[in-house]
Amino acid sequence: MLRSGAKAAAVAAARAITPAQGHRHAQAQNEPFRSPFHGLWEREGSWPRPVLVAVPAVMFRCRVAARLVRALGPRSRGRAGAGNLFQRWKLPLEAQLSRQMGGSGVPGGKSDTAILTFLAGLSAVGGGVYVYRMLKEDQQRYKDRVALMEMRRQQMGKPPAGRVLFVPLYLSLAAPEIEASARPECPSHAPFLLIGGGTAAFAAARSIRARDPAARVLIVSEDPELPYMRPPLSKELWFSEDPDVTKTLRFKQWNGKERSIYFQPPSFYVPARDLPYIENGGVAVLSGRKVVHMDVRGNVVKLDDGTQISYDKCLIATGGSPRNLPVIERAGKEVLQKLTLFRKIDDFRSLEEISREVKSITIIGGGFLGSELACALGRKAQSKGLEVIQMFPENGNMGKVLPEYLSNWTTNKVRREGVNVMPNAVVKSVSVSGNRLLIKLKDGRKVETDHLVAAVGLEPSVELAKSAGLEVDSDFGGFRVNAELQARSNIWVAGDAACFYDIKLGRRRVEHHDHAVVSGRLAGENMTGAAKPYWHQSMFWSDLGPEVGYEAIGLVDSSLPTVGVFAKATAKDTPKSATEQSGTGIRSESETETEASELKVSAASPSSLQVPQQGEDYGKGVVFYLRDKVVVGIVLWNIFNRMPIARKIIKDGEEHADLNEVAKLFNIHEE
Repeated sequence: MLRSGAKAAAVAAARAITPAQGHRHAQAQNEPFRSPFHGLWEREGSWPRPVLVAVPAVMFRCRVAARLVRALGPRSRGRAGAGNLFQRWKLPLEAQLSRQMGGSGVPGGKSDTAILTFLAGLSAVGGGVYVYRMLKEDQQRYKDRVALMEMRRQQMGKPPAGRVLFVPLYLSLAAPEIEASARPECPSHAPFLLIGGGTAAFAAARSIRARDPAARVLIVSEDPELPYMRPPLSKELWFSEDPDVTKTLRFKQWNGKERSIYFQPPSFYVPARDLPYIENGGVAVLSGRKVVHMDVRGNVVKLDDGTQISYDKCLIATGGSPRNLPVIERAGKEVLQKLTLFRKIDDFRSLEEISREVKSITIIGGGFLGSELACALGRKAQSKGLEVIQMFPENGNMGKVLPEYLSNWTTNKVRREGVNVMPNAVVKSVSVSGNRLLIKLKDGRKVETDHLVAAVGLEPSVELAKSAGLEVDSDFGGFRVNAELQARSNIWVAGDAACFYDIKLGRRRVEHHDHAVVSGRLAGENMTGAAKPYWHQSMFWSDLGPEVGYEAIGLVDSSLPTVGVFAKATAKDTPKSATEQSGTGIRSESETETEASELKVSAASPSSLQVPQQGEDYGKGVVFYLRDKVVVGIVLWNIFNRMPIARKIIKDGEEHADLNEVAKLFNIHEE
C-alpha cells in the first residue's frame, strides 16, 4: 500500500506546476482549461463592488494531483508499478527502462516509495518558494490595482461595462472593498490631524486647505458642537431678542446684521468615515471625542473609546478649561450643582435658562469675561427683576488690565447697567443655606444668592504632554514651541495652549480670539511647508454693551506706567458704529496681520506724564503702556479700526518724547 504521506507529497509536488504548463497540458488532452471559480467572474452592471477570483493555477494543480494519486494507487501499482507513472507522462522508452533497471527492489516497493517521496519533497520545497514569491508579488500588484481602480472610479464615475478584474481569491477574502454604509465612523489614518475643535483648529484647517486644495483634514473635538466662535457667548447672544436664541445660536451684531455663531454650516464638512475616499479631500470633524494618548514616535493617537488614528502631521489646539476657586471646589456637591464655569455653548444655554428661573446670580471675577457677563445679565435684570452681583478682589473692573482711573470709570459703567458691583471682595467660604448659597467674604461681608458663575481665568489643557513627551512652560503654562509654533518635527501647537516666544515682548501665552485665528492660520501654513515664524502682535477686544468697548494689543498690565490721551466722543465712537464700518462683529476677521507701513510723528518738546482727573468722561482715547520708556502695549478706548497703527508702534519699539503727538496718529481729535 502507498502510504498517505506519499500521496500528500505528490499533491504538494503538483502545486509547483505553473498555470502556463496547465494550459499546455489541457490543450494536449483537447480539453478546455476552465477554473472551478469561473462563475465568480464579474458581470456587467455589478460595479462598484468588484468580484475577486482565483488564478487558474489552482484548478490545474488539483487536476495534476488527482492524476498522481491515481497513478500511485493500489490498482495502478498492481498493473504497471512505478513505470506506469512514466508511461502516463509519455516519457521515452529509454528513460522508462533506465528508471526500472535502477530500482533494486520489487516494483512499487519501499525503495520506489522512498525515491518518490524524496522527489516530491524536493518539488514541494521549490513550489513553496515559488508560491511565497508569487503571493508577495500578487499582494503588491493588488494594492497598486486597488489604488488605480479607486483613482479611475473617482475620475470617470463608472468603469466601462463588462470589465473583468483578475485578483487572487486569497486577497479577495482579506481585503474586500468596503461599501460606504459599512465604513468605520473613524478613519484609521489622517494626513492632517487637528486635536481640538476651537477657533485655532478651524483656522488651521482653512489654511491647510487653502494651500493644499486636496488635503484631507480630520478635526477631533471633545466638544459635541461643530467649530464655533466664543466671543458672542458673553456678548451679542445675550442682547438677542429672539426667544429661541439658545436653539438657533444666531444673533444680531451691533451693526444689525445677523449671523450664526458657527464658522461654517454642517454642509461645509464631510463625514469622517468618507474622508479617505473623497476625491478632492475635505475637512471632517469627530465631535464628542477626546485624544487621551499620543505616540509621537509611531505617529499615532488614541481616543477615549480606544480607537487609534495614525497621522502624517498633527496640530495640538486643545485650548483650555475654565479655572475654579479652590474654596468652591472644596465646598461640596450641593454647591457645585449651583455653579457654572462659563466656557462653551452648553454653558451659555444653561446659564440663560437659569437666569429665567432664579432671582439672584453672582459672578465671581472682574476680568473680561466676568465684566461682559455682568453687563449682559445686568441689562436683562432691569426688565425681568433679576439681581446680578459681581465680586472680585481688585479695586475695580478689569483692574489687572486698565489703569486705576479707567478701571474705576468702567466699574461705574457696569453699575449703571444694573449690577451690584463688590470690589475688594475675597471669598472665604461658600455653603448651602436652605435652598440658597451663602458666600462669606474675608472682610466679614455675607452674600446670599441662587447661582454662582466663576469667571476667574483659563487653565491650558496640556494633558497630552506626558504621553507625548512635550515640554510645558513652568511660568506661563502651555506647550513650549519654537518660532514656527513647532513642538516636534511634525507636531505644531496653536491657540491658548501654545507658549511661544515673542521677539519683541519675550515668551508669552495669549488667550484671545485673534491670537487663536492668527496662530492657527500660521500653524496650518507651516504644516504645508511654509516655514514662517510667528511675529504677529495679536489684539483683543471687549465690549460692555453696544456703547462702550475697547481694543488692546501687546502687554497691557496695570502695574506698568501708563499715559492716557482722551478726547470727547462722537456718535460714531461706539462698538456699534465700528461694526457698521468693518462689516463684522468679530473684528479680528477683518484685521488680521495688517500693520501701518510708515508712521510720522511730529517733533515736540518732552512732556510730563499726565494722569486724567477722576470724574472725567472718557469718551474715547489711547492708553500707552511703557517699559523702559518704550511702548509695549496700547489700549484703544472707543477707537476702532486703528489697530494696524498700534501694531506698528509696538513693532518699531522706539522711545517717544511726546506721546500726545503719537496719539494724534489715531485721529483722536476727529469730530
